[in-house]
Amino acid sequence: MDEEIEIPPFFLCPISLEIMKDPVIVSTGITYDRDSIEKWLFSGKKNSCPVTKQDITDADLTPNHTLRRLIQSWCTLNASYGVERIPTPRSPICKSEIEKLIRDSASSHKNKVKCLKRLRQIVSENATNKRCLEVAGVPEFLATIISNNGVDSSMVSLSDEALSLFYHLECSERVLRNLLNNKKGGNIVKSLIKIMQRGIYESRAYATLLLKNILEVADPMQIMTLKRSVFTEVVQILDDRISHKATKAAMHVLVTICPWGRNRHKAVEAGAISVIIELLMDESFSSDRRGPEMAMVVLDMLCQCAEGRAEFLNHRAAIAVVCKKVLRVSQTASDRAVRVLLSVGRFCATPALLHEMLQLGVVEKLFLVLQVSCGSKTKEKAKELLKLHARVWKDSPCLPRNMILVYPS
Repeated sequence: MDEEIEIPPFFLCPISLEIMKDPVIVSTGITYDRDSIEKWLFSGKKNSCPVTKQDITDADLTPNHTLRRLIQSWCTLNASYGVERIPTPRSPICKSEIEKLIRDSASSHKNKVKCLKRLRQIVSENATNKRCLEVAGVPEFLATIISNNGVDSSMVSLSDEALSLFYHLECSERVLRNLLNNKKGGNIVKSLIKIMQRGIYESRAYATLLLKNILEVADPMQIMTLKRSVFTEVVQILDDRISHKATKAAMHVLVTICPWGRNRHKAVEAGAISVIIELLMDESFSSDRRGPEMAMVVLDMLCQCAEGRAEFLNHRAAIAVVCKKVLRVSQTASDRAVRVLLSVGRFCATPALLHEMLQLGVVEKLFLVLQVSCGSKTKEKAKELLKLHARVWKDSPCLPRNMILVYPS
């Protein structure tokens, strides 16, 4: 396009600042390009109008046909300057069509299969369709099918299909929160846990990924009252290592639910510490920085309770594994690893433990933390642990002389 051509400002999307190809009006009355506003609302998880800052109360996007025709006419008039005509966008799926599809599915099992097949086809077409399905109540419909898994044997395969579809629908936080709060379609968390417990390989992975998304929008009271079965099955997913994505999602769940004291006890009882240490010893898990980071965050939280520290020390490789992660993964992992070492060093110190820490190079690693470019809080914790056991470690023949000379006092 020739740079000298002046584009009418109302042809430009307020978000992308480019000519709108499919202008739509939101509930605040402002027009945006469909692709840009959908990314803003659903991928960016925002619910306010970028221009007015007001809440967008209705997720429906109304096509601005008048403006689209004006833009197309302008493009045609300026074709000689290299301006390409914008094609008429394909109409998104109609909400009433989806609602009829759901209603008709209630008549028979065959219609339910047909409905899910059609919904999958619609979901695969574009993001606009996903939002339309959301508004039409498809997430609640799918949740109902998922919750019937195990109640009716004929529903098991349907449940697996609904679960996969639910995940690929990429529901907004608002919908997930409504499902969690209003119990539409049954208790969604309970249903997912049941699938994680005895579902097929692929469904267990999808259930774990969905559980992560749902618990991210849960309020503290909902998280604090989670049943022990949640912790048992999440830890089992970690132990089974059914897929890299499922393992990371399960670890993310523990990061989300373990800040609360009673949840830490439940996680420890479920065997989380031993499983996490074994994971950290797995090179495939440690190849991705985010995995070990989350693992160290969880270990840090669990070692803040006495039962957690006891379980940690029951694993023969625990000290060595955590020590190895210091200055090897990231600043976050290093900080959490030092916090774990400080927790066991402060509350569980025995001559045997202190000797083990010395033998495994913990003291040398703590000195290294003090010397390199590292977070100030991490340095403070390393210094605190060194000073705490100075009498034992400073006088040890195992400690190199150069470290004895600079030992913090």
